[in-house]
Amino acid sequence: MKSEENAVRMTEGSISRALIAFTLPVFCGQLFQQLYNTADTLIVGQLLDSRALAAVSSSGNLIFLLVGFFNGMAMGASVVISRFYGAGDEEKVRKAVHTVTGLGAVLSIVLTIFGVWASPILLRWMDTPADVIGLSNTYFSIYFAGVTGLVFYNLFSSIMRAVGDSKTPLYFLIFSSILNILLDLFMIGVMGMNVEGAAIATVLSQLISALLSMFWLMKSKGPVQLRLREVRFDWPILKDVVYNGFPSGVQNSIISLANTVVQSQINHFGYAAMAGCGAYAKIEGFAFLPIMSFGMAASTFISQNLGAGKTERAKGGAKMTIMWSVIAAELVGLVFFIWAPQMIAWFDSNPEVIAYGTGRARSNALFYFLLAYSHAISAVCRGASKPAVPMWIMMAVWCFLRVAILKITEPYENIQFLYWVYPLTWGISSICFYFFWRNDRWLRPSSRRGSNGGRPVRSRIQRLLHQSA
Repeated sequence: MKSEENAVRMTEGSISRALIAFTLPVFCGQLFQQLYNTADTLIVGQLLDSRALAAVSSSGNLIFLLVGFFNGMAMGASVVISRFYGAGDEEKVRKAVHTVTGLGAVLSIVLTIFGVWASPILLRWMDTPADVIGLSNTYFSIYFAGVTGLVFYNLFSSIMRAVGDSKTPLYFLIFSSILNILLDLFMIGVMGMNVEGAAIATVLSQLISALLSMFWLMKSKGPVQLRLREVRFDWPILKDVVYNGFPSGVQNSIISLANTVVQSQINHFGYAAMAGCGAYAKIEGFAFLPIMSFGMAASTFISQNLGAGKTERAKGGAKMTIMWSVIAAELVGLVFFIWAPQMIAWFDSNPEVIAYGTGRARSNALFYFLLAYSHAISAVCRGASKPAVPMWIMMAVWCFLRVAILKITEPYENIQFLYWVYPLTWGISSICFYFFWRNDRWLRPSSRRGSNGGRPVRSRIQRLLHQSA
């Protein structure tokens, strides 16, 4: 079994073909992941009640608050491995694979302990209603007790995608998605469990996808083969992973913190608002699919080509992924805007729940092109080893400005203010990213360690890699 069989060498051939060959499996994988995340909500909403739906559907912001940092580290790992792979340095790829696996072990322990401890504290801080907080705490406690599977699946997937293999993670996600839905139906519909059944189903399916990914890497041949006895930290490579991953992780967590503040404001309006906005969030996840897929393609494409010294090719791929991401996200938003009431009703037929979900959808959906543009430029920056740029922009606009607006409008007790804060901050961040994007600022050399700074000369890349050895 060769890891190169499903890999896409993104430094050669047609740019559009390379991007499509990579993006389609990523999109399908994200689709199945979103489906099995949504399955919890749909099954809970149909088989249990609105309070259980509120407990599960409002979990996204809090989960991503804690998990988002570790997802950012996985992004950093992917960028580093992609750069080594593009430069043809297989020995560095091998060391990076085993360093990232060791990092995953440490991160999973930290996240498990902190997540189980912090969940009830954060739920109280978010002013979760008394008739929901018990169910929410049960769901989160089980989820974070088994979060190891999620951490390792994300890291192993980042290794595969770094060398252009986006198909293998798709196969594992399809299997685990189907399993998750079956377990949901069995534990809630047959065993009569409450939200704990949905949490257990999610944890088990994530664990199985992580194990499948690990066994695949162990059986693979080539630079990404995993040998458990060789798992150890290569400190220069670890520093490079942290340099590229830490800003993305901080960015994810800070944005999630701001969204958690929004969620705490929504909680003041009661369980119907929680359920309606939670159902909206699950459907909004489908708008993120093209954004995330093209973003992963952009980061991998740019990192591989800058590693190979092909700057003009990297620029062409960046422009293409930005355009495709914006168009696809807006088309999804248009569909959501038109059929929002029917989609929200899939989760809960309560008219009040539908009204809240539809109100948020019709305030946000037509502005998804702004969301896509900001995320696309962020992905380009990560691929060029400039992760600090999107971190600072997102922190300033999507966190501090967003929270400031909420605090100013809080006395008015109008949920529409909560809805409109999103497109407003998406627009401001897009303007900031535009000024950074123009004149190819993302390609300018960086003096920071661990960044190739978009330098187009292969020998310069190799000297940097040699110095980090």
